[in-house]
Amino acid sequence: MKLYRLLDDAGRVVFAAGADGGFRRVAGDVFGEFAVTDEPVRARKVLAPVAPPNIFAIGLNYRGHAAETHKPLPEAPIVFAKATTAVTGPGDPIVLPAAGPDNVDYEAELAVVIGRECRDVPASAALGCILGCTVANDVSARDWQRRLGQWVRAKSFDSFCPLGPCIDTEIDPSDLRVSATLNGQVMQDSRTSDLIFSVPELVAFLSADLTLLPGTVILTGTPAGVGVARSPQVFLRPGDTITCAVEGIGELTNPVAAAG
Repeated sequence: MKLYRLLDDAGRVVFAAGADGGFRRVAGDVFGEFAVTDEPVRARKVLAPVAPPNIFAIGLNYRGHAAETHKPLPEAPIVFAKATTAVTGPGDPIVLPAAGPDNVDYEAELAVVIGRECRDVPASAALGCILGCTVANDVSARDWQRRLGQWVRAKSFDSFCPLGPCIDTEIDPSDLRVSATLNGQVMQDSRTSDLIFSVPELVAFLSADLTLLPGTVILTGTPAGVGVARSPQVFLRPGDTITCAVEGIGELTNPVAAAG
């Protein structure tokens, strides 16, 4: 099932299931008991599919990405956070921050949405704690990240966490194509089978003595092909269009705009 979070024609934020090219209203709580009704929903806008209470992200989690950055494979997941205020939806602009507009990079990622409150989850039970998966773009200001050592700040400017278009509740995350296309040119193209730490392993690692709340988003890492690792380097510019895609889930497209 593909769950969408929408602004309907009455201006209400609702969840709906995608069906036959349209939307059907979801009754109940998507993080509890819910059912898909026969009531059609007219969408004024497709929103980010979740308003997360927390966002955890994983760095250097693809073998190919580790190779392109000339770094050894990590012994444990490299975890950082992104501000929830960075979340934006499909079609919304990625705004290049006035504080660092020149070295902003794209990072296509598979994102996991936690479905129920959990803690100390073994990897063998991790998939049962997940509502589903979506597409993310872990937008990063590389000058802040590298020159200033500001990982969280570099990845938390407003609009730096596009999510969408939906949450797929049935997809197997173990071997999915992940890609990024910038202005029609494919920049990243890999599969989640290249992950160093799998989705169940990430949930187990993060939940150790740490409560994961319903709606928590986990960005699982980005594959090879990021702009900062290219020669010459490629960064986002006003007027660009970046599309991140995950096989079976969909495409997340955002224009790029200057601040102001």
